[in-house]
Amino acid sequence: MDKAFIKGLRLLECLAVSEKPRGVSDLAAELAMTKSNVHRLLQTLQAQGYVRQVPPNSTYELTTKIWELGSNVIRRMDLISIARPAMQRLAEQTGETVHLSILDDIDVVYVDKIESAHHIRAHTSVGSRAPAFTVATGKAMLAHMPDDYLERFRPHLRRYTDSTRVTIEELHDDIRLARAQGHAVVLQGEWREGIAACACAILGRTGDLVGAIGMSGPDSRIKRKQLKLIAPQVMEAAQSISAALGYLPRS
Repeated sequence: MDKAFIKGLRLLECLAVSEKPRGVSDLAAELAMTKSNVHRLLQTLQAQGYVRQVPPNSTYELTTKIWELGSNVIRRMDLISIARPAMQRLAEQTGETVHLSILDDIDVVYVDKIESAHHIRAHTSVGSRAPAFTVATGKAMLAHMPDDYLERFRPHLRRYTDSTRVTIEELHDDIRLARAQGHAVVLQGEWREGIAACACAILGRTGDLVGAIGMSGPDSRIKRKQLKLIAPQVMEAAQSISAALGYLPRS
């Protein structure tokens, strides 16, 4: 085990339960560490935004970054439990695989999934990632991000299949279309060969992006016509989850 990492975690835990800012000597005595070790760990944590120094006594306390991380975990857990009924309805309606995804920088992370009963289906796993610019849930979520957010994809654009969109201009086109339609589609696999998909973003109470729900399956079975029929069902599922999270669309 990494002893320095463990010491850093112990230091975070100590500060988390402290009712007031703590000094280096105080922390060193409680944790049975040297002052120089505690000071070095505090400097590292401060540089990463987890700790701040409190004047005038040069004591230390946690920032809200730990709380922010914990809030994301809780929100994700809430999202999964709230989204399940809508996911199950969509899976029954379409007979295809249904995904629940969140956006993590330039990737989507699959946080829940209902597998299709078909022998031939889209293969993904909960906890896995995919480049957000290549998949329907990613495009649906990017449609709710500011245009300049897409710039972070520029150095990462690469071809995964013959259908992958590999320029910023193409990505902007896809996002404009997703915004206009209220959902995103992938007609032919851009991340994995032979996958068609449709997805819609999920919004929270204040209209903030929370995640996306999507349906996917083999493009040999799901053609453009089927996607047009499925799109309203995907949008209804996303709206149902958003409403359960407290989102009220503007009239």
